[in-house]
Amino acid sequence: MRALVIHAHPVDDGYSAALFSTAVSALQRAGHEVRSHQLYQEGFAAAMSPAEHHAYHTDRPIISDEIQHHVDDLQWADVLVFVYPTWWAGLPAVLKGWLERVMVPGVAFAFDEKSGKVKPNLRNIQHLVGITTYGSAHWSNWLTGDGGRRTTMRALRMLCPLRARRHWFGLYKMDTCTDNDRAAFLERVAAGVRAL
Repeated sequence: MRALVIHAHPVDDGYSAALFSTAVSALQRAGHEVRSHQLYQEGFAAAMSPAEHHAYHTDRPIISDEIQHHVDDLQWADVLVFVYPTWWAGLPAVLKGWLERVMVPGVAFAFDEKSGKVKPNLRNIQHLVGITTYGSAHWSNWLTGDGGRRTTMRALRMLCPLRARRHWFGLYKMDTCTDNDRAAFLERVAAGVRAL
C-alpha cells in the first residue's frame, strides 16, 4: 500500500515526533511506500488566503504549487495517517488549515451537477488512521465531542469509499501517564499500523 502520513506538532523531538517516526517506520517495515509531511516543520500556513477562498468556488481551486504537492501526495495514497495532539478538544490549527486548503472541491469531494449535493471524491483512500494524545481522560473527551476524531474519522470517512476502514489510536491522560504507558502506546501504534 501507499501511505501518506501527516504530522502536526511544533516540537520535532518530543513524544508526538516519536509517534510520527514509529508510524512511518512501522509502515515501511511492513513493506508499504510512505510519503510524509510534518506541517509545522515545513512552515505550512494554516490560514486560507483571500485568493484561495475565491478560487475555492471556481473550477480551479488550487492556486499554489505547495498545495498541489500536498494534493498529489493525497491522490497517490491509499492510506491516510494523521499524527497530532488533541488540543482544546480538537485538531491543531495547522492540521485544520491543511484540511481546509487541501481538501477542496475536485480533490476531496465533487458536487453532483443534477442535485447539487456533495459526492465523495477520495476514492483512492482505503484506510484512515488517527494517532493522537489527549491531556485528559477518555470520558472528558467523550463529553466534549472529541472534535479531532469526529473530523478525521467521521467527516473524512464520508468522502471515502464505503469499504474504507478506520483505525483509531488514542493515548489519554498524556499529562499524567507514565513512561511505561507511553512506551506501551508506541508499541500499540507500531503493531496496529503494521497490521493494515
